[in-house]
Amino acid sequence: MSWRIVVISRRAKLDYQLGYLVVRSEETTKIHLGEISTLLIESTAVSITTALLSELTKKKIKVVFCDEKRNPSSELVSYYGSHDTSNKVRKQVQWLPSSKEAVWTEIVTEKIRKQKELLEYLGKEESELLDSYLKEIVWKDETNREGHAAKVYFNALFGLDFTRTADHLINAALNYGYTIILSAFNREITASGYLTQLGLFHDNMFNQFNLASDLMEPYRILIDRTIVGMTLENFGHQEKMQLVDILNQEIRIDGKIQYVNNAIKIYCKSVFDALNENDSSLIRFYQIEL
Repeated sequence: MSWRIVVISRRAKLDYQLGYLVVRSEETTKIHLGEISTLLIESTAVSITTALLSELTKKKIKVVFCDEKRNPSSELVSYYGSHDTSNKVRKQVQWLPSSKEAVWTEIVTEKIRKQKELLEYLGKEESELLDSYLKEIVWKDETNREGHAAKVYFNALFGLDFTRTADHLINAALNYGYTIILSAFNREITASGYLTQLGLFHDNMFNQFNLASDLMEPYRILIDRTIVGMTLENFGHQEKMQLVDILNQEIRIDGKIQYVNNAIKIYCKSVFDALNENDSSLIRFYQIEL
């Protein structure tokens, strides 16, 4: 099982040799591709061979590229993530509206529940308001309890003046962390043979990751929880690596302790099963010890 997150943060040349990623910098390091789940190229002073890119794609290893400010800007997405991609896409197009709506309702409910649990853990009285929103959720969340909960939740975490559109360190950290989680979901969706563009609720024509944006919602809280515990005097390499390492944290899913990376795989498969079998009770959400 792949588990390692490899981060390249300085000038280097990356190439492929006999099943290994070879990192040539001041020293030469070899890492077997079978160990790697994600390759994060943080520096723009990195060169990479097409032979390596081809092998990374074949092994379904997620590759994330950063810009000159070391923020994730793009990623490598395979055209064909599974041997039966055509069949999977055919099923995806035929998912019943009622099935998608049921799954989305479960996802939104779980997201608000996780937000409420974090506020409870932090001793925030706003958790009671989120609890009331949970009881008010209707089919497809047509009354937008998710939006109301988000405002209450973020204000409780970061102050009444906080908005998600403001330009400051907290939002920089949130955006970075969410991008890492989004990338992990894109990896599992494409590896399973489905299209990231076709979402359940998200349907922005300019968002090529609509489905990942849907599925990742309950996992955003893992990022929020970590950032609340950080002292953000600046948002540099150390802070970014702390967020990347969330994928290596342990959580409980389907009765077992798993790394977040593997929990995402289990969760995605359960969602696809729920959509294909029209049974939202098949979804497996994670639990975390706060």
